[in-house]
Amino acid sequence: MKIVLDAMGGDNAPSIEIEGAIQAIKEYNDIFITLVGKKDIIEKMLIGRLTSNERARIEIVNADEVITMNEHPAQAIKQKPNSSIVVAANYIKEGKGDALVSAGNTGAVVASSLLIIGRIPGILRPAILTPIPSRKYYTALLDAGATVDCKPAYLAQFAVMGSLYAKHILGIENPSVGLLSVGEEEAKGNELTTAAKDLLAKTNVNYKGNAEGRDIINGNFDVVVCDGFVGNAILKFGEEIAHFMIDLIKQGVKESGLFVKIGAFLMMSVFGRIKKKVSYDEYGGALLLGIKKPVIITHGRANAKAIKNAIRVAAEFIRHHINEDIEKCIKNISFE
Repeated sequence: MKIVLDAMGGDNAPSIEIEGAIQAIKEYNDIFITLVGKKDIIEKMLIGRLTSNERARIEIVNADEVITMNEHPAQAIKQKPNSSIVVAANYIKEGKGDALVSAGNTGAVVASSLLIIGRIPGILRPAILTPIPSRKYYTALLDAGATVDCKPAYLAQFAVMGSLYAKHILGIENPSVGLLSVGEEEAKGNELTTAAKDLLAKTNVNYKGNAEGRDIINGNFDVVVCDGFVGNAILKFGEEIAHFMIDLIKQGVKESGLFVKIGAFLMMSVFGRIKKKVSYDEYGGALLLGIKKPVIITHGRANAKAIKNAIRVAAEFIRHHINEDIEKCIKNISFE
């Protein structure tokens, strides 16, 4: 399988993307990678890093322009047709790659995916799915920012896509689905969630009713569905609170006496497991569901490990044929 990697998208591109690609090539023997970006720079950075067999599994496609994080997505993809993300999306459209990975401007990645690669037939709007660590395992949260203004039918389709992800990637046979609301009681919610409940009940998902914000962390649902405005706010808050708590612990140890420092040293392995659990480096990135080919969006500040794991997630998505299952399920359900 061939993964197309936007080599110029991240805050520290292309060095981080190239390092992540090298790690993926060395670890996964069945993956081929296409690096899209400034060819001369990329070629120089690959010299001496790979064996001849490994280097043969990396292709470089030139793209002279870069869409920055501050640019307006829709305008940028029109004004910069030779940008790395636009060239990468066109490469996928032409059937030269099986999945797209980018740490670039999220809006530009979503817009390029929609306008160039296109939606799965029957899908009304795409959704970004992010796995959130929970007390039980992970909670699949969607939408985390692709579609900020939603209709009830969008949420019902998000539930179908999220359930298939949880089944194939998280290994949950019959994942429970919750609709994010302000209370667990069925009568609570706004006009959007109230209208979405009837549609969710008509789908083949294991819909269990309203989910509160705390249920995402408690693990009371395997999949939690919401509009992209709310989902993105939850995601950004959760990421920062994890960093904040780690910083608080470090500061507390630093300001404490010898015995606390010794205790902290003895707890290093525990702290390491906690950090690994909450770090986006481990799960690589978020999936943009509803697009004809798998698209993985990772942080602009992603390190090489996150890039490598984003490539791994893309490969898993392909192996499990999730897009094919989404298309089949959507065809058999009425969202009216």
